[in-house]
Amino acid sequence: MEMLLNPLVLLANFVLVPGLAYGSQLALGALGVTMVYAVLNFSNFSHGEVMSFGAMITILATYWLQSIGLSISPLPTALLALPFGILGAIGLCLLLDRLVFRFYRHQRASSVTYLIVSIGVMFVIGGVIRFIIGPDDRNFNDGDRFLLKAREFKEISGLSEGLAIKSSQAITVFTAVIVVTAIFWFLNRTRTGKSMRAYADNQDLALLSGINPDRVVGITWIITAGLAAVAGTLYGLDKSYKPLVYLHLVLPIFAAAIVGGVGNPLGAIVGGFVIAFSELLLTFAYKKVAAYLFGEGLFGDGLLQILSTDYKFAVSFMILVVVLLIKPTGIFSGKSL
Repeated sequence: MEMLLNPLVLLANFVLVPGLAYGSQLALGALGVTMVYAVLNFSNFSHGEVMSFGAMITILATYWLQSIGLSISPLPTALLALPFGILGAIGLCLLLDRLVFRFYRHQRASSVTYLIVSIGVMFVIGGVIRFIIGPDDRNFNDGDRFLLKAREFKEISGLSEGLAIKSSQAITVFTAVIVVTAIFWFLNRTRTGKSMRAYADNQDLALLSGINPDRVVGITWIITAGLAAVAGTLYGLDKSYKPLVYLHLVLPIFAAAIVGGVGNPLGAIVGGFVIAFSELLLTFAYKKVAAYLFGEGLFGDGLLQILSTDYKFAVSFMILVVVLLIKPTGIFSGKSL
């Protein structure tokens, strides 16, 4: 029995648990991208930097709270500071809409124009972030590190392999479930959410029905910014905060949105987990799993790894290309808020 349980625990430790946490982070990020695309009808490539900005404000607020002696131990102080990050991201998005995106919206600019503008905004935000907080790696998780330690699991189970669950991973999954449930409830149960869906389906008909477009756009930016701040902070808590990493996160986030069906919230969530587990499964070294199942030395010195971890982000790109070739509209077939 141990011959089967040990490799399963090994996979759970390095694939299942990290995949659930990483997939939750990508799902929240992709959900923000999807809402902007569905309602405002453009691909916002600056979304990764908005995530970074929200996380940065959270970190600065965390340092301030720590300096005055406030904490919620054993939970990280960043959870107490998160509302500051959300407000900062909301302020940034509303300011960007007022100064940049509103002009192109009124001009009914093409999607290519929006794409170029959002890339420009992405670099500007990235520069501001690195000017304020610097390019260095920052670990701001001051709570208990583990919910379950590998040594404790070994003692309880009697197995050779241990299962470790980080507190940040549990917080990520729990928070993502609450946020996603709240978003779906808002979109399907509230009058404002139904107005957003109507505006996304047909803008001209929505205007004739008396829906205020500026209000819909403003609420969309508020929700998107909130999602970005939460996703960015959770990613930083789980893996540490480094500004340049969020620039690279744009690829897996957009891959998740497109794989699921860009413009479809459910698709964004499913796409996030598809990308996360694909990255982990393709870059995981299966040598130890094979050793438990087939014995030591059968596979030589190789790691039994499909791809090196250096190609982690390339997995997102490969999946994106395959989906665009086979089913361009994604798993849940395109735009439907």
